Amino acid sequence: MSDKQPGLERHTLAAIVDNEPGVLARVIGLFSGRGYNIESLTVAEVDRANELSRINLVTTGTPMVIEQIKAQLNRLIPVHSVQDLTENGPHIERELALIKVRAVGENRAESLRLAEIFRARVVDTTAESFIFELTGPADKLDTFIGLMAPIGLVELARTGAAAMARGSEPF
Repeated sequence: MSDKQPGLERHTLAAIVDNEPGVLARVIGLFSGRGYNIESLTVAEVDRANELSRINLVTTGTPMVIEQIKAQLNRLIPVHSVQDLTENGPHIERELALIKVRAVGENRAESLRLAEIFRARVVDTTAESFIFELTGPADKLDTFIGLMAPIGLVELARTGAAAMARGSEPF
């Protein structure tokens, strides 16, 4: 992962934006136009009455690059506010993954045993496979996926990070 490179930091940013066509394209354009990478991106409407959406994104960069990203995001017209959850203190970050595993014979029992340890739910099963649903921090998902690879990992879908600051204060 690129956040292991010296001088680079991994940051989770949250932005409240107008829920209108083209907003996501403008945010992505800001990143691609400057050569910044988005490691994870989730977007959903959070306030239907006021037509607002929340964008959670994870990126890496030097402290100066992270500050530039936040400043440029704040300048986009449909962006109401930007919060650096990493910098602002404790926050909760979760991903959802669907993991399809080919499992027959001994591998079937082993995949179920690992799923139980990680609290993954079986959401689909056939005579030769399982689809597990797992929610948690990215490193938990990475570990589970790594353990499933030798058993027979077939397919993987991940949501990206959903994140929120801890405490009683609103965004």
